[in-house]
Amino acid sequence: MGTAAGAGALRLPGLHGYAVEFSPYCPGRVACAAAQYYGMAGCGTLAVLEQNEAGIVLLRSFDWNDGLFDVTWSESNENMLITCSGDGSLQIWDMAKTKGPLQVYKEHTLEAYSVDWSQTRGEQLVVSGSWDQTAKLWDPAVGKSLCTFKGHEAVIYSTIWSPHIPGCFASASGDQTLRIWDVKTPGVKLVIPAHQAEVLSCDWCKYDENLLVTGAVDCSLKGWDLRNIRQPVFVLLGHTYAIRRVKFSPFHATILASCSYDFTVRFWDFSKPNPLLETVEHHTEFTCGLDLSLHNRGQV
Repeated sequence: MGTAAGAGALRLPGLHGYAVEFSPYCPGRVACAAAQYYGMAGCGTLAVLEQNEAGIVLLRSFDWNDGLFDVTWSESNENMLITCSGDGSLQIWDMAKTKGPLQVYKEHTLEAYSVDWSQTRGEQLVVSGSWDQTAKLWDPAVGKSLCTFKGHEAVIYSTIWSPHIPGCFASASGDQTLRIWDVKTPGVKLVIPAHQAEVLSCDWCKYDENLLVTGAVDCSLKGWDLRNIRQPVFVLLGHTYAIRRVKFSPFHATILASCSYDFTVRFWDFSKPNPLLETVEHHTEFTCGLDLSLHNRGQV
């Protein structure tokens, strides 16, 4: 990836980062969802960072009265973001405003742990996942959820839209499954018993609508072909603690990145006999958030 050499750092005192996401509009701009006291108590902050010649600078920050666990950029407005929080709520923020949030949606009954904005054209939908074992569908222009998806038997850690199929999203859960949903039908479309451990993260391949990856507490990453779920397409081993987040590359069909409670970020190419490309050990604490830039090929 050629990333480790050009690493930049910005410290946010008293805050622990849970999620990062690159802006789809502005190269070098990143949103970070953070919480005090490892999200167990205290407040949260949405920090918007930008990389320039001087390094990484804090462009804007917004505070919330509970820890923030995930963040997603709007796909229709370059200044708009949505975060989700330990109090079960989602917050809509506008970078152009000094205060916020613009709106708060509070329907989840436990921690809202995941939020994602759909990327397929022709829809503006947001999906959230919660420790209350439900996923909810939102239209940011409507003040309440459009639909609730039930089926998981434990905490939902991750909800991710398909970049290929409108209205289709995946969810990863503490019930050890990866599930595929279609917003046009109320029930689950597909249940994949992905690991014999809690599944903390999932992502869709940007080049193959049938390929997803999961990362779990068992320290493994597994690839799944939706046309044949009897066994994984690949298994990647190397992390020594739970995998907290996994993302496919936007530029390479077979490259992905993962981060873990073992403090590392790892890059993989599952098409190679020795798939581990690089291990980056810059962090000195749990590494919870990870994203790959859509603009700059080597930037993570």
